[in-house]
Amino acid sequence: MKAIGPKLVIATHNAGKLREIRALMEPFGIECVGAAELDLPEPEEIGNTFVDNAELKAREAADLSGLPALADDSGLSVDALHGEPGIFSARWAEDESGNRDFGRAMDKVWTAVEAAGPDAGHDAHFVCALSLAWPDGAIESFEGKVHGMLVWPPRGGNGFGYDAMFVATGMDRTFGEIDPAEKHAISHRAEAFKLLVAALTK
Repeated sequence: MKAIGPKLVIATHNAGKLREIRALMEPFGIECVGAAELDLPEPEEIGNTFVDNAELKAREAADLSGLPALADDSGLSVDALHGEPGIFSARWAEDESGNRDFGRAMDKVWTAVEAAGPDAGHDAHFVCALSLAWPDGAIESFEGKVHGMLVWPPRGGNGFGYDAMFVATGMDRTFGEIDPAEKHAISHRAEAFKLLVAALTK
């Protein structure tokens, strides 16, 4: 893999994601700067998969900044909803004005799961695609998943997004209840990062 260099653009305007990615990149001594800090726009996510959208965001950030850029596209896929909200996870949280309210989004997901009936189950998984793009057009992508189930009502004030309604397999607390460091060790983003790190350290 090509060298990243001392500075990396994190192509997100989501403060929670930026915080997690900064923490994961810290051991490599790479300075991470968020897209919002550079006044980079948020591109329209028109891909059909998590990898499509991550690559689209990484390429645009690298092109506009002239720096290597790392983008994340992630979301919650619910078996009872045939994989939804999936790549539209953030959009499920938007109101008519475009503001995001994940409390509202979790309520929408749970209402849809309940409507699917008792036999549909509560199985779900988080997916994270990470794409690393360079200004010269080179790009590499990695995908991680963590399986678990949904619970209601949401529990815990840690994490972000749908974390408070998701319990990973083998755990009894939601991602909203566990310490961020514990989540970093097992999350979908952590799994994708393990693949990225393996490529970085080849």
